[in-house]
Amino acid sequence: MSQKYDVIVIGGGPGGYVAAIKSAQLGFKTACIEKYKGKDGKMALGGTCLNVGCIPSKALLDSSWKFHEATESFAVHGISTGDVKIDVPAMIGRKDGIVKNLTGGIGLLFKGNGVTSIEGHGKLLANKRVEVTKDDGSVEVYEADNVIIASGSQPINIPPAPVDQKVIVDSTGALDFQEAPKRLGVIGAGVIGLELGSVWARLGSKVTVIEALDKFLPAVDEQVAKEAQKVLTKQGLEIRLGARVTGSTVKGNEVTVAFTDAEGEKQETFDKVIVAVGRRPETKNLLAEDSEVKLDERGFIYVNEFCATSVPGVYAIGDVVRGPMLAHKASEEGVMVAERIAGHKAQMNYDLIPGVIYTHPEIAGVGKTEQQLKGEGVAINVGVFPFAASGRAMAANDTTGFVKIIADAATDRVLGAHVIGPSAAELVQQCAIAMEFGTSAEDLGLMVFSHPTLSEAVHEAALAVNGEAIHIPNRKKR
Repeated sequence: MSQKYDVIVIGGGPGGYVAAIKSAQLGFKTACIEKYKGKDGKMALGGTCLNVGCIPSKALLDSSWKFHEATESFAVHGISTGDVKIDVPAMIGRKDGIVKNLTGGIGLLFKGNGVTSIEGHGKLLANKRVEVTKDDGSVEVYEADNVIIASGSQPINIPPAPVDQKVIVDSTGALDFQEAPKRLGVIGAGVIGLELGSVWARLGSKVTVIEALDKFLPAVDEQVAKEAQKVLTKQGLEIRLGARVTGSTVKGNEVTVAFTDAEGEKQETFDKVIVAVGRRPETKNLLAEDSEVKLDERGFIYVNEFCATSVPGVYAIGDVVRGPMLAHKASEEGVMVAERIAGHKAQMNYDLIPGVIYTHPEIAGVGKTEQQLKGEGVAINVGVFPFAASGRAMAANDTTGFVKIIADAATDRVLGAHVIGPSAAELVQQCAIAMEFGTSAEDLGLMVFSHPTLSEAVHEAALAVNGEAIHIPNRKKR
């Protein structure tokens, strides 16, 4: 007789492990199935985010930025560093250590909350049964009252540049270079491409970013995107827009990429190429034909606003369903689903999910962009405050960028907050908290912000919405 659980979670990433822990905290007998293995060959919880995504990339971004500061920026502080060198294998080793600590920590959280870990590939069968295939080919079937699918996503591969993880790599391979390639090509100017391109550019690579779209960061507020393109270009990233890759030829330890742009057909040779054109939902061998769980036209599992699938008692969360592929979105969906299984009326505000690009300066936003609101015909007032006028930013020698607050012209309610600059992610989160409670620009302007802080830029941008900024000249309302 197969073992039965109240809740079985397929996938131990940021959506799955959080859903499992929350379910256990709510009193459910819970199991979480995970197949991923770390570099040591053992099961590693945490999904893409902890193993080959958010965390390792931020470790490399921080290490590479410290190297950049030591070589380029310390002199202004009166600090002489001499001949600064980077030990890339040591940097990669530090990254791996951080990953191992965090993934191991999830295992301890499972034990502390009574979640059972099951190693293997999970597949949903009919009647909420879950088949788990082990490495040795053995199969076990478990029964559940509720199933939460959190299988995540995989990098998208493109036929013109097939990934071999040697010369042409995906985002996972780009985290393990043992030296900075002299010539690095990045296919895709999205979040992943810009972050990984920045890492290796700081360490000496000549980076060329090839992007098929004509517009840079089209989902980001246009004013922010223009500033980002200018700053990243100045940092050494050669960004080619409207360039579509048509083929690639690997010869020895280099690859020649063919692409077309407005000027016609072109070729460029690199030592490494990173393919970063997006991610696709992971549904391979996930759903039996009789599971009755439906996919939408894009291959995502169909769910309603509460992450319920077409089958009662079966839910899906994270990258495998609609919405932005973000770890924090997946985690909160996991909490919501667990709460709803427990009979609580939990819900998510999908309008206020912050997005961040961890380049330097950071790029972050929450709510709607100026172009979205204008496209919807909403009358708005906009306040912008540059970090060049921030005393704290000046003291830190980090004055690139600005804070932008967008408010409804009639109600003054904040509809969007967008930042490019130091600690952008943290500043946008402050705005997200305020926006969750329906704050107005005037409300933000009336709050007391400590001095000197970067957050004062939020305060001043909010004041600027209504022409009341103190530390910059005020513009007329648009």
